Amino acid sequence: MAEIIKEICESLEESVVQDPSVPRNIRKAASEAIEHLRNQTQSKKVRAHSATEILDEISNDPNMPMHTRTIIWQVLTELERIED
Repeated sequence: MAEIIKEICESLEESVVQDPSVPRNIRKAASEAIEHLRNQTQSKKVRAHSATEILDEISNDPNMPMHTRTIIWQVLTELERIED
């Protein structure tokens, strides 16, 4: 499960946070989700749930590029596996 979280963080970092074509508010939300996922003081389920809430909130942003939306949806699917 730790490997899944690491891969999710890397995916968000490379594909969303560092992509200048993604609006700033979406990059910021992805950064916040990464921070929650890397917070070792909470259980994996709590971290996954926190990140899911953040990403779910931005997933329908009309300004989000389609390729970014696809990545967010993939990440949300992976996070659901951790929450269960």
